[in-house]
Amino acid sequence: MGQRKSGKTNRIIIIGAGPGGLAASILLASAGLDVTILERASRVGGRTAALESGGFRFDTGPTFFLYPKVLREIFASAGFSLEREMELVKLDPQYRLVFGGGGDLLATPDLDRMVEEIRKLAPNDAPGFRRFYRDNSRKLESFSPILSSAFNGWTDLLTWPMLKSLPMLRPWNSLDDELKRYFDDPRLRLAFSFQSKYLGMSPFRCPSLFSILSFLEYEHGVFHPIGGCSAVMETMARLAESAGVEIRLNEEVKAVDTERGSFKRVRTDRANYEADAVVINADFAHAMRNLISDTSRKRWTDKRIDTKQLSCSTFMLYLGIKGTYEVPHHTIYISRDYEQNLKDIEQGHVLSEDPSFYVQNAGVTDSTLAPKGMSTLYVLAPVTHQHENVDWKRDAPGFRKKVLSQLKKIGIEDVESRIVHERRLTPDDWASQYAVHKGATFSLAHSLDQMLHLRPRNRFEDVGGVYLVGGGTHPGSGLPVIFESARISSRLLLEDLGVSLPIQVERRDNTFSASTAGAA
Repeated sequence: MGQRKSGKTNRIIIIGAGPGGLAASILLASAGLDVTILERASRVGGRTAALESGGFRFDTGPTFFLYPKVLREIFASAGFSLEREMELVKLDPQYRLVFGGGGDLLATPDLDRMVEEIRKLAPNDAPGFRRFYRDNSRKLESFSPILSSAFNGWTDLLTWPMLKSLPMLRPWNSLDDELKRYFDDPRLRLAFSFQSKYLGMSPFRCPSLFSILSFLEYEHGVFHPIGGCSAVMETMARLAESAGVEIRLNEEVKAVDTERGSFKRVRTDRANYEADAVVINADFAHAMRNLISDTSRKRWTDKRIDTKQLSCSTFMLYLGIKGTYEVPHHTIYISRDYEQNLKDIEQGHVLSEDPSFYVQNAGVTDSTLAPKGMSTLYVLAPVTHQHENVDWKRDAPGFRKKVLSQLKKIGIEDVESRIVHERRLTPDDWASQYAVHKGATFSLAHSLDQMLHLRPRNRFEDVGGVYLVGGGTHPGSGLPVIFESARISSRLLLEDLGVSLPIQVERRDNTFSASTAGAA
């Protein structure tokens, strides 16, 4: 296992210690390969790393931990147990939604209570929730083989699972159009579609398939890992090293060399690494434009990348504060004119007057993140990726003031007087500090013309011996989906090297199957 017939151990280089790179390292090492991760930063996690200062600890990026089934199976493939390695708290309520147009909704995984919460907001729409839940359970079951399969060309669209699922998926509908089948009140449609922010897209343009995102929350729960999602990354790194993976921090990759159309070596600011294959977990557009020469890429040239639709970005405030606010762990404020807010971001590339935002108040669940008597607030406002219309050096202070003033709309008053620590990230910072192309934090948008085989493929089509993991490849963005990309790419890599696959890497049609047993 993990050996060529000649007995030679295969050597693999992984660029980036983000969630996809770490998951791939565990899978490949458990198959017996010699794996080295090269990470430019001083700690693991990428955009899911921790920010620590003044006794406060923040997640840099993702804060929702969803659908632990995929990571549980990846851990099991290496002989580990997710529940033994870390503490996950299932949230109830999952989050509170506050609508700028009036009203709020406390989302709960208790289905009977959720019907009653909907009835308080929009009585006539309460029966639609059970239909939504039932239909999306079937949709997920139908689409699960597709989410766990590689798409190496258009012919992969002609499989029976894909053809069978089309009537249920209704790809001609937007997510908002799909939700009109269940809910008349536009606030409820937003309550079950704001999750498209995980994809960096508007629900008015996002494909209807992604109604399964909100279904996953109600079927499997929303979790908080003690220590944050960054603690998941640190646990993965620890387990990877125990499986034999070498993680080299503070080592920046400068180039991926090719020879006659195939991968040859990785060059860093310290050394050259020759290997049998390379897995790229860096931001796709940035990595292609900076690591692999344009002449080595036939399909994904710089010119073609420039024509692709990018996701939005995020304006971030990480606040250490005195005391604790009594608001839920997660709160989402949806602006009065949400559609215009999204048009400002995606089409006008300007800053909105009434920006939507999200706040994590993790102190109500996790006391490990701040000194005694203090807590953390994580504030995120979706904004345009880098564009000439917004000069963040000029506009950041004013937008910060606006976002802080918005917080009173969810019950957070006088926050500025209580701030004892603050850090800010703008799209410019995502680009310069985290090597994200144009600061588009969710990579390529998830439009129909940028999904499945039209997305950069897990087995990179332009250069042999190169594999992709992360939000820029199939299946897309979001932690559980990124973990699935690692499983798909690892399976392809091992097959190409003629290596036996650990059982959990093998494709199984029920990988994403829904289960009423929940996440236990």
